[in-house]
Amino acid sequence: MEGGWVEISLKVNGHLQKLVVDPRVALLDAIRDRLDLTGTKKGCDRGACGACTVHINGRRVLSCLTLALMTQGEEITTVEGLAKGDELHPVQAAFISCDGFQCGYCTPGQIMSAVGCINEGHTKSDTEIQEFMSGNLCRCGAYPNIVDAIKMAAAQMKAGG
Repeated sequence: MEGGWVEISLKVNGHLQKLVVDPRVALLDAIRDRLDLTGTKKGCDRGACGACTVHINGRRVLSCLTLALMTQGEEITTVEGLAKGDELHPVQAAFISCDGFQCGYCTPGQIMSAVGCINEGHTKSDTEIQEFMSGNLCRCGAYPNIVDAIKMAAAQMKAGG
């Protein structure tokens, strides 16, 4: 391609997307700027805050530190891809029910990490949840409600809901 740009194919939220990008573009920027999926947030752009968390093949990943080019052929899920139509994912519903947010800027990354935390089985105690969610920062300090939301969603998901 001209000017060093490359064509890539990304599977985001179950949909194949073809893009022409600079090979140095971060997955975060491809998702937000090229695919208009703005739920994933750019916080620090250095991998320190967790606002950009997405799932790649079911694992939590900081999209600001991941090259879009390196995710070809992988299953990428953003916060927009969690709900099934109008039915919220149990973690999304629990965040609402437990008031697990204040300003909401970090919420998409918190939700994506919370889904990962639950799927990884790290919900045995408040301390364990806090440890495995420590990569996601909330400037508003909604941590107690976030922990409550994770416990609620984990119980619901374990029960099959």
